[in-house]
Amino acid sequence: MFGVRGSAGIVSDVVYQLQRTLSLRGVRAQYINIGGGVGGEIPDNKRLQYALQHVHGIGRSKAHHIVCELGVENKFVKDLSKRELYSLRELLSKYMLGNDLKRCVEKDIERLVSIQCYRGFRHVDGLPCRGQRTHTNARTRKSRPGFGASRSAQE
Repeated sequence: MFGVRGSAGIVSDVVYQLQRTLSLRGVRAQYINIGGGVGGEIPDNKRLQYALQHVHGIGRSKAHHIVCELGVENKFVKDLSKRELYSLRELLSKYMLGNDLKRCVEKDIERLVSIQCYRGFRHVDGLPCRGQRTHTNARTRKSRPGFGASRSAQE
């Protein structure tokens, strides 16, 4: 059926078809790996203050603080020198960011659930934990994915 080409030829054809259908028509998406235990990449076609916000755990104020602490003007990431990238990695290693931050938050929630406190119960029930009203608000937190049969099948 496939002839002499074998599975390698089929895979290359699939990759070629995917590249043709998923081409971005000249849009270049380039990233710089900031490494240093942080884990994450920042886009190089944006200014440093806005590119840093692509890392989990860095918002607007922390990004502004980092740029000021580096003493670097807010230039494009692709224009940073190797020395500036190194100092950026050193500075970011002081913060808890990326996957480490996610693991820490998950561990904190597990602790709340294990000691069976009020906030732990709210996390388990999928309700707001910080005293918000739920009578009219909290639609996204209260909504549950549908399990089982659809409504028409139940009737």
